[in-house]
Amino acid sequence: METRPTGAALGGDDLSQSSRATAISRWTFEVSRRYQHVLDKTVPHILNRWIGCLAVALIYAVRVYFVQGFYIITYGLGIYLLNLLIGFLSPQVDPEMQDGPTLPTRGSDEFRPFVRRLPEFKFWYSITKAFCISFVMTFFSVFDVPVFWPILLFYWLMLFILTMKKQILHMIKYKYVPFSFGKQRYDGKKSSSTENMNLPRD
Repeated sequence: METRPTGAALGGDDLSQSSRATAISRWTFEVSRRYQHVLDKTVPHILNRWIGCLAVALIYAVRVYFVQGFYIITYGLGIYLLNLLIGFLSPQVDPEMQDGPTLPTRGSDEFRPFVRRLPEFKFWYSITKAFCISFVMTFFSVFDVPVFWPILLFYWLMLFILTMKKQILHMIKYKYVPFSFGKQRYDGKKSSSTENMNLPRD
């Protein structure tokens, strides 16, 4: 006679699978929390972050140079980086879609810092992650599509020139610069001396 698993055995298997899923979920959450904690600690270290990003980009460039391939990945990476650059240089609220002024156009206007559509930290993080993913993809021959790389380089340069020309014309039209140099400060001593000069003398 064949023996069939009892209900207790089936219940034990379900409980075991549930405990495994819970353990995996907790482990994933803990890893994600630690990873986010490390990222948060790097926020104030702007120079060190960009030096690390430059090192990653250099490693990828050396890898592609010695392999002499994966140009289609590099082209896609260049298009993605160009898209990130446009988001970094663009204001969060497009003046064309806003009724009132969102950016100061005169020196006497109230100071309003430039708010980017893509913040600096996300800009850095997206670039670094893109280079890391592209570097890993160079180890899979399926992505090594044979292509004449000067054509891709020419297409990318033309796209870069046209896109940046459009962005610069947009800056000129709405009179903004995609960089904030800090809140304007006024010298109290200078203003007080000016007031003393304007006081009537006896």
